[in-house]
Amino acid sequence: MDEGVKMKKDFLSIDDIKKEEILDVIDLAIQLKKKPIGNFLNGKVFCLLFEKPSTRTRVSFESGIKQLSGSTIYLDATTSQISRGETVEDTARVLDRYVNAIIARVFSHKTLEIMSKYMNAHVINALSNLEHPCQILADLMTIKERFKDFNSLKLVYIGNGNNVCNSLLLGCAKVGMDMAVACPKGYGPDEKIVELARNYTNVSKSSVTIGIEPKEMVKDANIIYNDTFISMGNEKEKQKRLGIFVPKYQVNEKLLRWASSDVFYMHCLPAHRGEEVTPEVIDGPRSIVFDQAENRMHVQKALILKMMGIKF
Repeated sequence: MDEGVKMKKDFLSIDDIKKEEILDVIDLAIQLKKKPIGNFLNGKVFCLLFEKPSTRTRVSFESGIKQLSGSTIYLDATTSQISRGETVEDTARVLDRYVNAIIARVFSHKTLEIMSKYMNAHVINALSNLEHPCQILADLMTIKERFKDFNSLKLVYIGNGNNVCNSLLLGCAKVGMDMAVACPKGYGPDEKIVELARNYTNVSKSSVTIGIEPKEMVKDANIIYNDTFISMGNEKEKQKRLGIFVPKYQVNEKLLRWASSDVFYMHCLPAHRGEEVTPEVIDGPRSIVFDQAENRMHVQKALILKMMGIKF
């Protein structure tokens, strides 16, 4: 890790981080995985402001920060004054006086942008409707642990073109990994992000392919990735979505036969067995989903150190 070199103040999007910085964060995360304890964040205070429920994101951030001797304060949607009408701007101004960074899991990406504008402290996107960038850093770390490099790899995302898919497109394009997406019509990733990712592929010499046929997309895939078909906020559409997605976009052993023989399966969790994936796949030998989950903690620790310019 370069001494004294900081990333951008905030991490709202995979687009906020350069390829070289992604690789630096991953390399540092691998070191931290071997030596997880230290006093690097002693005296630093981090506020976790979560509008949405969380297991992995909350626990991975809190555990990681405490392993590095930092302190955390957790605020959910019901215990902050935002729930009683205080503006995001005012909340940001106040929290800026108290903490070194805010880790925010929000409904609207705009909330993060407002916080970034009104805070000198660091702002980290712990999930928004547009992106889930910390998840993708952990995904890329997990892939590097398995394959040692990103060149000549193909990742195929199947199902709902959501925030995870958006961030994966940017992350894969930046590190030079081919990515294909198979989604039903009307459920694809953000078009502006697809365009941005394709611009990055011109530099990284990788590719982005968007289509609707899973069997076509998974040919020669090294990694197959999917997420729940019903994201938070879409619960009322559950039966409609299951009717559209399950028959064709479920990841099962039959679909895996169309991929390479050594394909791995990834999922950001939580998973719904029998919907987007079968138990045989997610609990089978090809699955590396729990490595992904563990790596959230390591890569987020590395991200924080890198953002704060703290030498490991």
